[in-house]
Amino acid sequence: MTDLEAVTQWVDGYVRAWNSNDPAEIGGLFAEDAAYYTAPFRDPWRGRDAIVAGWLDRRDQPGEASFTWFPVIVGPDLSIVQGTTVYPTATYSNLWLIRLDTVGQCREFTEWWMRHG
Repeated sequence: MTDLEAVTQWVDGYVRAWNSNDPAEIGGLFAEDAAYYTAPFRDPWRGRDAIVAGWLDRRDQPGEASFTWFPVIVGPDLSIVQGTTVYPTATYSNLWLIRLDTVGQCREFTEWWMRHG
């Protein structure tokens, strides 16, 4: 069952991977057959290898962004977090839809983001 502790561990791992761009850290976040939607209506990256490759193709520089978040809802199948990403030249509001499996890896992730200003 997904709980706040599991979601917190996963988001913390995501932020670590975001700042390291380490393929093992990125891959460890996702189930082998996971889907990662970079926007709600785009085709997802499917499978761990595609997720790692897509992430690294669009990676940020380590430490370039800061991310703060709080849970909106934590449920057994779906958790939603709201966040703010601050880059040196832009700030974004985020909604993340996270579906974790029983071992704490994400099986489906969708990010919604909107630039401020």
